[in-house]
Amino acid sequence: GRNKSAVNRQRFIRRYQQQLKKAVADAVLKRSIQDIDNGESVSIPTRDLSEPLFHQGKGGVRQQVHPGNDQFIAGDKIDRPLSGSSGGGAGGSGDPSQQGEGQDEFNFEISKEEYLDLLFDGLELPNLEKNKLNKISEMKTFRAGYSAAGVPANINIVRSLRQSLARRMALQVGKRKTVAELEQELQELGRRPTQHYARIVALAAEITELKRRIAAVPFIDTFDLRFNNFVQRPIPSTQAVMFCLMDVSGSMDQATKDMAKRFYLLLYMFLTRTYKNVEVVFIRHHTQAKEVDEEEFFYSQETGGTIVSSALLLMKEVIDARFPPAQWNIYAAQASDGDNWADDSPICKKLLGDELLSMLRYYAYIEITHRAHQSLWQEYETLVADFPNFAMEHIRAVADIYPVFCELFKKQAARGDYGLHSQDD
Repeated sequence: GRNKSAVNRQRFIRRYQQQLKKAVADAVLKRSIQDIDNGESVSIPTRDLSEPLFHQGKGGVRQQVHPGNDQFIAGDKIDRPLSGSSGGGAGGSGDPSQQGEGQDEFNFEISKEEYLDLLFDGLELPNLEKNKLNKISEMKTFRAGYSAAGVPANINIVRSLRQSLARRMALQVGKRKTVAELEQELQELGRRPTQHYARIVALAAEITELKRRIAAVPFIDTFDLRFNNFVQRPIPSTQAVMFCLMDVSGSMDQATKDMAKRFYLLLYMFLTRTYKNVEVVFIRHHTQAKEVDEEEFFYSQETGGTIVSSALLLMKEVIDARFPPAQWNIYAAQASDGDNWADDSPICKKLLGDELLSMLRYYAYIEITHRAHQSLWQEYETLVADFPNFAMEHIRAVADIYPVFCELFKKQAARGDYGLHSQDD
């Protein structure tokens, strides 16, 4: 924008990125669901901002008077102030406030865009591939030589001047050659002007006319103008769809639902901010599954029993109807408290292992509970060894949400594997 300090601001963010990312990670855990994507005020300890400094020393012998000294004389040794004391001394610090901010902390306001950049830095959808050109092709602009027509903003000055020079040479070179020949003849006839007076007058008139015609050739004409030409070409478009499955049964108390919503809000912001061609399908379930919109997924209240397989069956129906695996990168994230009918958990395992996981790039299961794991977790654990695109994580408190999210979606180059973790992890 028009902010003159924008360049310095970006340089500061790059230089202290690690401190800012840590502050953002701490801040996201304290926010409400409504404020999760706003800007943030972060504090950086002054010691992290210090930089080496080179300067010219004063040197020589000098005398200096320090006002207020009534205790020491030259040669006295002064004890170092005790750590945490409120007395004076170099690097003054003062007592910290109740909010934990001391005088040595630097407060820095980051915008919503900067906050989200830091929040999702280093994350990506795993195994994302370009499958097929989208139905609505993604177009990209490419340079395609020059054209004789275009808008003034695209004019190519060098190419236009080159065309002008070529045209003037083509129109003038023959006349200039003729002028040179006529002037040479005129010079020879000028030695005997009385004998060739009529010819000299004709030559002079012809030379004058040729020079007028040479001068009449414009320096640049509309025919000379050349414009940079651009064309739109379709490029392979990476299509992806993310299925968000959330348990809203009666066993999910409000605190558990809020943690599930926080996780999905992070996921939704990450997808819509990072990827242009990612569709999101929201599925809520208790004993029955239902595809809903974003508003109903995050804020509608429902109760009832739990049959997880209903959500998996609906997801398969949606995939078969709208998202062919050959054309789409398909992802899924499921959040639950682990409660499920014991007879239904083997069905869930069979649906995932036999049908769904072979079509999916990645499936992440998040269990939010303080209780011991039940049949659903135990059935899902048997899938980990056979399917590298299946991951499980356990969330016990709000503080676990962001670290778990980062673990599931951090870049593959830094993963080494697909982020699989057992219950003990």
